[in-house]
Amino acid sequence: MPMDTSKPVRRRGESSSKTVATVERAVDVLVLFAEPGSTTLGVTEIAERLSLSKAAVHRILASLRVRGLIQLDEYTRRYALGVTTMRLGLAYLDRIDIRRIAAPELEGLSRSLSETATLSIRTGDSRVYVDQVTPSREVMMSVNLGFPYPLHAGGSSKAFLAFLDEEEIDAYFAGTPLVRLTERTVVDEKALRRELKTIRRRGYAQSIAERQPGSASVAAPVLDHHGRPAGVISVCGPAERFRGEAKKCAEALLEVTRKLSAEIGYSG
Repeated sequence: MPMDTSKPVRRRGESSSKTVATVERAVDVLVLFAEPGSTTLGVTEIAERLSLSKAAVHRILASLRVRGLIQLDEYTRRYALGVTTMRLGLAYLDRIDIRRIAAPELEGLSRSLSETATLSIRTGDSRVYVDQVTPSREVMMSVNLGFPYPLHAGGSSKAFLAFLDEEEIDAYFAGTPLVRLTERTVVDEKALRRELKTIRRRGYAQSIAERQPGSASVAAPVLDHHGRPAGVISVCGPAERFRGEAKKCAEALLEVTRKLSAEIGYSG
């Protein structure tokens, strides 16, 4: 009787599903490195946090290393994001026009005020720092680029929230928990709404240790042709020193944000 030498037939749909699952797991691994406290990770940590086998994690990391998305410290045997991820991040940031046009103004603010100048953009119900310029002084503030913060906590966040439509502000309060980032974060809705009106009236927000203990800032929006915040620029520094500088910083900040708002079409 002739031997059956035929091979099992793999259906195209099954192969495609496995490929998609593999890509999804690889993306999950990459995203894991973007979480706070995950600058470097070991195989066991990744496997436990993503409920994957160590063998699967090894295969994924090996593939990511080939493309430079992940790199291995041979001494510690821990992994970190590679150069290619930095290139991707910079390519994304370069697409943000507000970052390009604001860059020289951040330089000017930081140089003239000797404090840190930052730029934030909104991402849904949060905002992230996308650029900063720090001064040449021993004690100064520095921010984490790319990390999301809620729109009710801190100067830059409140500068976004204050200049949204009333419907968007209502939706934010209805759907977003007012979490406390520090003991000074305002989490009372009525108090926040009163403050938002003040921010709209004077054109900028002020914060003392609401997002980060020991820090203070003033922040104002760059408004687009619809009168909506395309980004927010802030000037920040250590709270002890900044208290006496806040008014001067706010005046310089408003001069810059009004100029940039006009450049991108705001005529209000």
